[in-house]
Amino acid sequence: MAELEAVCISERKGIQKAAVPRGTLVPGHGLKGDAHAGTWHRQVSLLDGADVDGMRAKGLDLEHGAFGENLVVRGMDLEALRLGQRISVGQRAVLQITQRGKECHTRCAIYFKAGDCIMPRLGLFARVRRGGEIAPGDAVALDPALNRPRLAVVTLSDKGSAGQREDVGGDTAVAMLQDAMGVEVVARTLLPDDQPAIEAELKRLCDEEVCDLVVTTGGTGLSPRDVTPEATLAVLHREVPGMAEAMRAAGMAHTPRAMLSRGVCGMRGQALIINLSGSPKAVREQIDAVLPSLDHAVEVASGVPMECGEG
Repeated sequence: MAELEAVCISERKGIQKAAVPRGTLVPGHGLKGDAHAGTWHRQVSLLDGADVDGMRAKGLDLEHGAFGENLVVRGMDLEALRLGQRISVGQRAVLQITQRGKECHTRCAIYFKAGDCIMPRLGLFARVRRGGEIAPGDAVALDPALNRPRLAVVTLSDKGSAGQREDVGGDTAVAMLQDAMGVEVVARTLLPDDQPAIEAELKRLCDEEVCDLVVTTGGTGLSPRDVTPEATLAVLHREVPGMAEAMRAAGMAHTPRAMLSRGVCGMRGQALIINLSGSPKAVREQIDAVLPSLDHAVEVASGVPMECGEG
């Protein structure tokens, strides 16, 4: 079992990081109190404890943090991790690998002894997908369930939540997306058409369950109780209007009433949220409309920068 050997921060830029007894990983930010944290993709840097051993074996008296690393991990081959993979740290926190070591970061971490240039292998950078308290000795793990596309389906229906209607639309969405994308189904939720409850569930699924894709069914029409678009817009950070437009256009090929759907699509953090209509027929048509781009959309939304992920 891999474990966390050290947690390091620097309170201001330009100074060496220093080990601290514990730390707080903040979603979408990094380590609390670290001057290099922020909304970019290099929120947390990781270094293999074996690399530190190698430097010390060459006679260097190094403290943790000397190479600018936030986390020193013992017992995991960081070099084997792929971009986009997620690892759990401690009881709750989840990191997603976004970049292999930055060239200038490595150059700044050069030590000279007896005329030799000594440096560690490239470390890794990661984004915080789920926050939590961490400390040396905490377990670090590569969980297969975290590394498949993670799907949640939320059905919004007063009758369905009261047990008066079968959730066929939700079943249809799960079956189609499992078949097309091989997703890990994280949650199936059935809620009444209540905006605060819908908002709370969407936040939970995106922020706490580390979902990549959250699909809602129902509540997108003109009835006074249809509030799914309003709830979704309240939690989105960015809209993806083209997906909603494509779904409406696909529906219009079958019935002019498809123009009445008010469903929206967008991102909360690195999660993609898609509003589908409630009927199984509409669910099939709408998923078919976005499937050609859905794998790519989920990959890009994950926050792993394609153009600079390798350093």
